[in-house]
Amino acid sequence: MLNGIPSIISPELLKILMEMGHGDELVIADGNFPAVSIAQRLVRSDGNRVPELLEAVLRFFPLDPYVEAPVTLMQVVPGDTYKPTIWNTYKEIIQKFPNKNSAIENVERFAFYERAKKAFAVVATSETSLYANIILKKGVVIEG
Repeated sequence: MLNGIPSIISPELLKILMEMGHGDELVIADGNFPAVSIAQRLVRSDGNRVPELLEAVLRFFPLDPYVEAPVTLMQVVPGDTYKPTIWNTYKEIIQKFPNKNSAIENVERFAFYERAKKAFAVVATSETSLYANIILKKGVVIEG
């Protein structure tokens, strides 16, 4: 444990966040996501939900200000009537952090999977909400 680091961020996840560079992407995946078969680097965060992990990560993780949308969500599959209310929670969390590019894009399910395969790491959570997967594109760290 360290002062100021939320306990939801494991040592393994902290290492991954530190190793990531500008433009690298991090997937925070729900419990239904095929994380093991997709991830280049898999971080387990069993027992945790995406909103709490997202808020903890964004305390340290700069979103890329040089892209149109540094946050990506998986679109609802056409014909599926499910309404992902968790997306509203994500927007509220992202907007808590000033100086963040809070633009969000939605991509088709299989395009999301292909993008996730190229991500720096996938964090597998126990999130039960559907369509709760999120990709964060890392920006630059500016010390001031």
